[in-house]
Amino acid sequence: MNKRILKRYFEKFIESGLMMSSLVTSITVLLIVIFLFKEGFTLFNRSPIEKGMVMVVNKSNPVNALDAAEIKQIFDQQSTHWSDFKGTSDSIQLFRIDEIGNYYTDEQIGENFENIPVLLSRLLDSIPNMVAYVPQKYTQSGFRGKVLTVKAISLSQFLFGTQWFPSAQPAAQVGIMPLLLGTLWVSLIAILIALPFGLATAIYMAEIAHKRTRNLLKPVIELLAGIPSVVYGFFGLVIVVPEIQRLFNLPVGESALAGSIILAIMALPTIISISEDALRSTPRAMREASLALGATKWQTIARVVIPYSSSGITAGAILGIGRAVGETMAVIMVTGNAAVIPHSILEPVRTIPATIAAELGEAPQDSVHFKALFALGCVLFLFTSVINIIVAYISRKRK
Repeated sequence: MNKRILKRYFEKFIESGLMMSSLVTSITVLLIVIFLFKEGFTLFNRSPIEKGMVMVVNKSNPVNALDAAEIKQIFDQQSTHWSDFKGTSDSIQLFRIDEIGNYYTDEQIGENFENIPVLLSRLLDSIPNMVAYVPQKYTQSGFRGKVLTVKAISLSQFLFGTQWFPSAQPAAQVGIMPLLLGTLWVSLIAILIALPFGLATAIYMAEIAHKRTRNLLKPVIELLAGIPSVVYGFFGLVIVVPEIQRLFNLPVGESALAGSIILAIMALPTIISISEDALRSTPRAMREASLALGATKWQTIARVVIPYSSSGITAGAILGIGRAVGETMAVIMVTGNAAVIPHSILEPVRTIPATIAAELGEAPQDSVHFKALFALGCVLFLFTSVINIIVAYISRKRK
């Protein structure tokens, strides 16, 4: 009787431990997701210029507000007249605080730069067409210029912007369209390469290969999934990139095609393993019934086995896409890391995971760049979550 009671208490203890383990794991994952979105969403409704800096103009200037793209046009001298921004027809004169020595002597500025606020105010008052990028502390009391309102970063600018320069001065450009298209471009081509080869290998192993051959191939293919991604990156950098450069006569071989080939190789173990398990799950009675009706072995595979296993095969393909989308190290090494909208698979691209891995260590804490990378992480999380939801839906669907 005592042994039964002790056994019951022991089972209760184990159950409580398992419940606590799952609860702690779930809460940890939830907190990580909350932290990610909390940091990422602070990017929006935030000024794209550096904290503590302002844009100032002459008080008679009719322009009152600019956004990040307009500021970039001004300081890149793509727009040279205020009329481009509904202002006067005067040309735009640029000024940065380190150019103060071009207008005043060291004696006027002062040994400890104490006269800069007065001199800056006087300079802007005397040049009506000037725009200046200066520290906010110089525009406090007695300042005779006008501080421009810099429009905050919006969600639409973030998602559909075409320029990714998050550390640009004076205004950060955080449009992720090139990164999003680069990720989709590389992942789509990778799965188009990997799916036919993966499915063909899975059919061979499940339906054609001898048992001894299958037992040899299965662990070898699963071993490929354990190879570090940096090894695949070295292989791509040494073998794939030079061959692409030679075959297509390109100035550089780092391109979307090189990244797609490497990602396809990395996705193959996932596609083959899941597809092969799905094919082998087809009931033997269905195969025998098809053969008994006069169908050949290939007709049985094409019209019975593959349709029955289609949900598992699709799940394997989508999980392969998930592996390709989230890959970082190998992609950094072979794609060229150019944050531009790709027009060809032979052009360099940059993906979202590669951008986060390459830039997060250099982004100043609490800067626009830092927050933009967290927002990129939110986009990647949503993207992979959609893939997982699709996998779960397809896995439950049986024909």
